[in-house]
Amino acid sequence: MIQFENLTKKFKRQTVLDNIDLSIGAGDRIALIGSNGAGKTTLIRCLLGEYTCEGSVTVDGVSPREDRREVLKRIGFVPQLPPPLKMPVGQLIRFAASLCDSDPAQMEHVIERMGLDPARIRKLPFVKLSGGQKQKLLIGIALGRQSDILIMDEPAANLDPEARHVFFDLLAEKQAHSAMLISSHRLDEVAALVNRVVEMDQGRVVLDDHVADDVDIDSNLHCRIELKRAEPAFNRAVEDWGFNSTEDEHVWQGIVAGPDRLRFIGFISRYTALLKSISMDEAVE
Repeated sequence: MIQFENLTKKFKRQTVLDNIDLSIGAGDRIALIGSNGAGKTTLIRCLLGEYTCEGSVTVDGVSPREDRREVLKRIGFVPQLPPPLKMPVGQLIRFAASLCDSDPAQMEHVIERMGLDPARIRKLPFVKLSGGQKQKLLIGIALGRQSDILIMDEPAANLDPEARHVFFDLLAEKQAHSAMLISSHRLDEVAALVNRVVEMDQGRVVLDDHVADDVDIDSNLHCRIELKRAEPAFNRAVEDWGFNSTEDEHVWQGIVAGPDRLRFIGFISRYTALLKSISMDEAVE
């Protein structure tokens, strides 16, 4: 599907991508990791046809630079930093749909699943939305089109736990027939979403490895937490995860999305001194 061959990109005398060879097929869910300056963003921009480069980038034999409209029709892209667009939300949805010959109503349906009401924000300038609203809208536009390539840069960074649940469900619906490239600084944020890890360093691929694919993207965990004592700071934090407590606030229960298990464990580890017991059990449908 996607082929990078001897891909090299230089800015003046600096080599940002150094002879990259990489193949990505349908069903590949890749975590693209590496520190700042490793070349991740430049690789993505070459795939989007934004840069000229040495070597080649092709999508089923088609160059995204030479036939950009044809390739971009197949790509759903979620950037890390939302663009500073001043156009109203409704106009943005129609514009995005027209570029890829998609139905704007389908985009609005996915946006609603993400927790936004398109009718209420239709006339608002995109730039006036909150960070979380922008992220939900961009995800809805990207996943509400007929795309078989998903490129996402820290896609869930600004999402609340409930929206992350929906986001993982949407990815699960596309995983069999799509290629996904998820860029992140931290592997633990995306580990359960992917079946392959590509690490970059100083413009080169230093690791390309398939990983265990035994966590369903749309799986859920029932979690129960018992505290030694009630703590208001903990209460506020765990409520943000959608947990509910008993009357004495010593026992909390909630649902954690399977791909968020590492993230949740990282969160709960900050309150180790308060914990009396914790259990996490896979939910059975």
